[in-house]
Amino acid sequence: MPATEPSWWYGRRGTWQAALLSPIAAIFSAVASRRIVKARPYRASLPVICVGNFTAGGSGKTPLSLLIAKILAEEGREPWFLSRGYGGKLAGPIKVDLARHSAADVGDEPLLLARAFPAVISRDRREGAKTIEKMAPKSAVIIMDDGLQNPALAKDLSIAVIDAQRGFGNGRVIPAGPLRAPLALQAKLVQLVVAMGKDASTDSSAIQAIRQLTNIPVIAAETRPDNSAARFRGRKILAYAGIANPDRFFTMLESLGAVLVAKRTFADHHPFTEAEARALLADAESLSATLVTTEKDFARIAGQSGACADLKQRSETLAIATVITGDGLSILRSSLLTAIRR
Repeated sequence: MPATEPSWWYGRRGTWQAALLSPIAAIFSAVASRRIVKARPYRASLPVICVGNFTAGGSGKTPLSLLIAKILAEEGREPWFLSRGYGGKLAGPIKVDLARHSAADVGDEPLLLARAFPAVISRDRREGAKTIEKMAPKSAVIIMDDGLQNPALAKDLSIAVIDAQRGFGNGRVIPAGPLRAPLALQAKLVQLVVAMGKDASTDSSAIQAIRQLTNIPVIAAETRPDNSAARFRGRKILAYAGIANPDRFFTMLESLGAVLVAKRTFADHHPFTEAEARALLADAESLSATLVTTEKDFARIAGQSGACADLKQRSETLAIATVITGDGLSILRSSLLTAIRR
C-alpha cells in the first residue's frame, strides 16, 4: 500500500494512470482473491471481531474499534486488541507496553488502542490470537483492528468501515485504484457495514454499490471531536497531519471555529524527522499560531528527543470519537452480542 495515495484513485475510472496499471492490478486482484478463497484460518477459542475496510487508507477504523471495545466492556467482556503494528519495527507477537514501547516499536494505532484496553501486535495474526488466548481471561474478546482481507484468523463478526463521501474511488484494485481486492469478493466477507461521514446516507454511491452486492445491514456513523475541542474556537492554528485523509482533520478543525492559518500534510504513518519538527516549530512561531495535530501523529512524536520532543511539548491534539445514534447503535450491539455468544 502506498504511503501517500494517488489523487487519481478518487477521480474518473478511466484515467491513463489506472489504465496503465490495470495489468498489475489484475495480478494483485487474482493473488488476493486466491489467498482469501483458499485459506484455512485458525479458529481461536475466544470470539474474534474484525474491523476493517475495503480500501487502502483511513476510514475511521480505530475510533470504531474503541467504541466496540466500550460496548463489549459494558456487557461484562474484556476487550483485547490485535493489530499488525503497521509502522513499528517489532514483528511480535508482543503485548503493547505504554511505559516501554514507542510508535517506532509497535506503530501509532496500537499505542492509541492500548491506552483503553490491552493490545497485542503481531505480523502473524494467528500467532497474535494464540498469544492473547494465553494471556487473557476466558471473558476476553479479540478485536482485530484491520485485517479484513487477512485469512489467517477466523472471524465471528467482520465489520467493514467505508468513507461515505469518498466511497471506493475509481472502483479498481491496487495499484490502479484503492480497493484491496475485488469489491464483490470483499462484500462476501462482512456481516455489517458502517458508513462513516457527517453526510452518510443510504443514497450515497458507496452504499448503493454495497446494496447491489449484499443485503447485510448498513449503519451510519460519524467521527466527532470530544467536548474539549471547543477550546480551538477563534484561535490561530497551524494544523499538521500524517494520516490517510488529512482533509477530514482540517475540515473538522474549521467546523469548530478554528482559524487555520497553515496546513501541513505528510504521508500516512509518517515518522517525523528533526528537520521537519524544527520547520513546524519555526512556522508556528512566525505565524503566532498554535500547533494542532491528530492523536495518531502525537503518538508518533512521543518518546523522541530533540526538536521532536519540543514539537510534542508545543502541540495540542484534537481528540475524536465515533458516534452512532438511533437504530444503528442497536444493530451494532446486537451484531456484537450474537457474535460473542457463538
